[in-house]
Amino acid sequence: MTTSKVQNEVPSLYKEYEDYFLMGAAVNPLTIKSQKELIIKHFNSLTAENELKFESLQPEEGTFTFDQADQLLSFANDYGKKVRGHTLVWHNQTPDWVFTNKNGNSVDRYTLLERMKTHISTVMERYKGQIYSWDVVNEAVSDSGANLLRDSKWKDIVGEDFIDKAFEYAHLADPNASLFYNDYNESNPEKREKIYSLTKGLVERGVPIHGIGLQAHWNLYSPTLDHIRTAIERYASLGLQIHITEMDVSVFGSDDKRTDVKVPTEEMVAKQTDRYNSFFELLREYSDVITSVTFWGAADDYTWLDNFPVRGRKNWPLLFNEHHQPKESFWKVINR
Repeated sequence: MTTSKVQNEVPSLYKEYEDYFLMGAAVNPLTIKSQKELIIKHFNSLTAENELKFESLQPEEGTFTFDQADQLLSFANDYGKKVRGHTLVWHNQTPDWVFTNKNGNSVDRYTLLERMKTHISTVMERYKGQIYSWDVVNEAVSDSGANLLRDSKWKDIVGEDFIDKAFEYAHLADPNASLFYNDYNESNPEKREKIYSLTKGLVERGVPIHGIGLQAHWNLYSPTLDHIRTAIERYASLGLQIHITEMDVSVFGSDDKRTDVKVPTEEMVAKQTDRYNSFFELLREYSDVITSVTFWGAADDYTWLDNFPVRGRKNWPLLFNEHHQPKESFWKVINR
């Protein structure tokens, strides 16, 4: 049996989930070529991996570089895919000029808010009607300790209401886009309550937020299903949509620093398959509030987890292997 015939007999992931939620993948200018057939067949929502981030779009003040983002939007349009925007305001991947004046000193609150508004309005108005939802603010909550928000130049210069302002500017730029707060470790009880507190405040103040993005960078051992369930219910109680925004399941536990694993072991494969099965059983259960599930990549030949957090290490976190063939976890996910 030829490879193409095998591929033709593989069901489409997104078509299998049309009654539940959108199925997405993070893509970039390389993978829309190297993984083109896989992406077209299995995903109906796309997220730009880096091409819609601040440093990619406006590396210098007033100089917008839309070429690569336009390329991804054109690909999505050609094949009828929806697009999630990621991300407008983040402490990472934002150029230094945003926060400084010509003398290299920090700008004032007014200047930084003007720069934020200009960036958001320019980007969102360009893609108005083409991007159905945006991660407006990314990873603003502190991981631990008493503080609600992490230290960042946005917070230091503007104040804690930089988040409110970002959502307000985004809503003005595209009133029809769904606006999300996005974060990782979203199911950890301590951080969950901080994310809940932040977003509850936004809702109560009438800030135009429509959903919470759970990055879902999970592994074979954590988080627990109970923690994920509690997080979903906690966030959904605010009347907000839930998106799973950056899903992958590392075959290494948090404390596993090995670099000598050249292919996943049978135990890793079995555990990953079981975890994916359990995760999607849970996600389907909450499909009334979960409207999109996006993987941070399409297949194991390209994943941000290669070399992260351990240099020199390969990882295999997705549903399709390095040859774009469905793994056992794929079959568990679609055989509901």
